[in-house]
Amino acid sequence: MKYLRGFRRDCVMSPLFKLLEATLELFVPLVMASIIDRGIGVQGGDKPYIYKMCGLLVVLGLVGLVCAISAQYFAARAAVGFSARIKSELFRRIQSLSYQDLDNLGTSTLITRLTSDINQVQTGVNLVLRLVLRSPFVVFGAMIMAFTVDTQAALVFAVAIPVLSAAVFGIMLICIPFYRKVQHRLDAVLLRIRENLSGVRVLRAFCKQPDEKKRFERQNADLTAANIFVGRISAIMNPLTYVIVNLAIVALVYIGGVRVNSGSLTQGEVVALYNYMSQILVELVKLANLIITVTKSFACADRLSAVLDTQPSMQYGQSGITDGDIEFRGVSLRYDGAGDDILTDINFTAPAGSTVGIIGGTGSGKSSLINLIPRFYDATEGQVLIGGTDVRDMSQSALREHIGVVPQRAALFAGTIRDNLRLGCDVSDEQLMQAAQAAQAADIIASKEGGLDAVIEQHGRNLSGGQRQRLTVARALARQPRVLILDDSASALDYATDAALREAIRNLPWHPTVFIVSQRASSVRGADMIVVLDDGRVADIGTSEQLLGRCELYREIYYTQYERQADNDVEQ
Repeated sequence: MKYLRGFRRDCVMSPLFKLLEATLELFVPLVMASIIDRGIGVQGGDKPYIYKMCGLLVVLGLVGLVCAISAQYFAARAAVGFSARIKSELFRRIQSLSYQDLDNLGTSTLITRLTSDINQVQTGVNLVLRLVLRSPFVVFGAMIMAFTVDTQAALVFAVAIPVLSAAVFGIMLICIPFYRKVQHRLDAVLLRIRENLSGVRVLRAFCKQPDEKKRFERQNADLTAANIFVGRISAIMNPLTYVIVNLAIVALVYIGGVRVNSGSLTQGEVVALYNYMSQILVELVKLANLIITVTKSFACADRLSAVLDTQPSMQYGQSGITDGDIEFRGVSLRYDGAGDDILTDINFTAPAGSTVGIIGGTGSGKSSLINLIPRFYDATEGQVLIGGTDVRDMSQSALREHIGVVPQRAALFAGTIRDNLRLGCDVSDEQLMQAAQAAQAADIIASKEGGLDAVIEQHGRNLSGGQRQRLTVARALARQPRVLILDDSASALDYATDAALREAIRNLPWHPTVFIVSQRASSVRGADMIVVLDDGRVADIGTSEQLLGRCELYREIYYTQYERQADNDVEQ
């Protein structure tokens, strides 16, 4: 509810205008009764009176229309502003979560909560502001007005309303748990869609489209079945309420007819009572639909609250980076839900300005190791220190501002090349071009129409894999970080470009501490020190020459790769 603060006027004005509209509606049956009894029912008819009362009906209708539009305006302002605030807060909270938190929550469910769930809650707020007071007001107001017309006939209202309410609320209580199941099944469908879209090339390469279609159709059928089941239960509401109301109308007409014959009631008053009963029916159906919508909204609000209440598992200190010395001291890492450590007892120190190569087999923990430096994950045991300070004691801004990361998967955003290169810093075009030159990406910019203003499409799909990688390296270099992490960022580059990139990084004027993660022995061979990982443990540390003499795993990687290369590649 705190996200509605600032919209108090809208939250008050919308129900007030709706109540005013409802009040005007309650007078309409009385005006109709007056037209029938005093205008039509008299000998010869009283046309001037009929015209006057019809004019009054038009005025009531126009004023009611203005009230309804005003109520909708204020309700929409409050609901849209409310959802905008929740979206902003939810997005901010997601951005504050660690990789571990995001892994636990899941990407597909976060997308659902940022879109479908918030839209559902917005609709609920809108309807609540307009109908939560109006519908009960009309229902009980119509009953009270019926008693002012005729007490004996109005007893039908006193019986019909509780029966109608029991039917409406009973169906609602049955539907509530099923709507929660529907949202969970929607999460599963969205997860399947996301996996298929992100892995569409792999699926096509292995001709798995038919299998994936079957899996999607199965999950979609589960979602459809859940929606149909709860929809059928909800659909019972309308016929059930109509049966009850029509039975009440039959009773009302019978009692009214008897009392008209006895002279206790006029024909216009019977019509007024009938109109009041119809108003009750309409409002109860509205109220039922409101309750169903609000039920869905509460289910979605619970899911939003689960994210908003999630506290980041990482807490930051206030220290900053003093130099680029990086030390791993007895570091172990285990992911949530994993049975074993992915990293075990890692110990080494990388002096400031040095180049460290990280090499090992697939699944040896290379990316996990360097993810501990910018604190994407926290070490389960041990410490990661930068300049002698534990990364857990540093502020997030101080830590991340001095670290440039080129992820394993090149990520570019829709926009211009300039926008992408300036993502992590606000620097001049000259500095951007210097970074691009070092990243071997200057030719990409020169070949594009518009240069730095050339448009990059979503995910960089108008670029090749090598172009994307070089631009992501340029983006990291543009901020001139003290620590540069290249996580297999040259996998799509040819050996000549890879060698030129490594040479340019070695000659950077600010001399960062560089971590190069690679499957290629040629990429790490020139490093000051190479850390060889084997199943999450350090197999050996040393220069390429030292490791060739004493580390069997490194020799295996080295000679296996160089047997497949030309002699001139070896000389490089």
